[in-house]
Amino acid sequence: MTTSLEHARLLRLATRASVAVACTLIVAKAIAWWLSGSVSMLAGLTDSALDGITSLLNLLAVHYALRPADDDHRYGHGKAESLSGMAQALFIGGSAVLIALQAFDRLQHPQPVGAPWLSIGVIVFSLALTVALLMLQHRVIKATGSNAVRADSLHYRSDLMLNGSILLALVLAGFGFNQLDAWFGLGIAAYILWSAVQIARESFAVLMDEELPTDVSQHMLELACAVPGVLGAHDLRTRISGNHWFVQLHLELPGELTLSVAHGISDQAAEAIHAAYPRAEVLVHADPQEVVLAAKTQNVT
Repeated sequence: MTTSLEHARLLRLATRASVAVACTLIVAKAIAWWLSGSVSMLAGLTDSALDGITSLLNLLAVHYALRPADDDHRYGHGKAESLSGMAQALFIGGSAVLIALQAFDRLQHPQPVGAPWLSIGVIVFSLALTVALLMLQHRVIKATGSNAVRADSLHYRSDLMLNGSILLALVLAGFGFNQLDAWFGLGIAAYILWSAVQIARESFAVLMDEELPTDVSQHMLELACAVPGVLGAHDLRTRISGNHWFVQLHLELPGELTLSVAHGISDQAAEAIHAAYPRAEVLVHADPQEVVLAAKTQNVT
């Protein structure tokens, strides 16, 4: 497990590398599109431009999310990543519509693709640079478990498919199948729009404090109940904020325990959950078992 300083360093490295790659590809694809007029290349350029915007948003969001909790934000600033995700989804969805409109126009008014082999070279360069970035992101995700970098990595993995389809369209255009370029542009637009919807759904779930998966919550309860002295656990609540999980639960303990002993058992339960899920910040409330049983009986009657 990385230290806090190393964690922050790796996150900043990944987000800065993402911005640098996006900016490089914007310049390369802009030149290729200007010379070729390819709708597929325009789709790639638009996607890279949005990559630049979203990567910059990610950079700013991660920088803000890494700030420690303060008096006004007791749960930290992690949801800045999800707000950035919603903005990314809007940008990406808008780009899909623009690409589709351009592709429809090209289908109605076909034009030959100029300088296809130069464009092919640019796409091959894009693929190589994207693979290098994904390797770095994989290392950072493995070390930090960052949701922001994982989401960015998923986006760039989809870019591999995008650039691969552009490469195929350009090769076919080089052999005279010019109209396929517009059809590939439509397909790419649909894929980009689907990606935008997925990003929006994931970000919305975090902003609305959606619970962790049921199997994770159940395992947390099992870990707490396995601590010696714990008679049961209930009312487990979870939420996600950036790279942190916030977990609350009630432990059922014998009523005759002293406060010090009950506090010690509660700490053991919290530590057991944290050891299994290092991103979890656990808050435990101890309940005397007889109070819990009385409450259950009252609810039944």
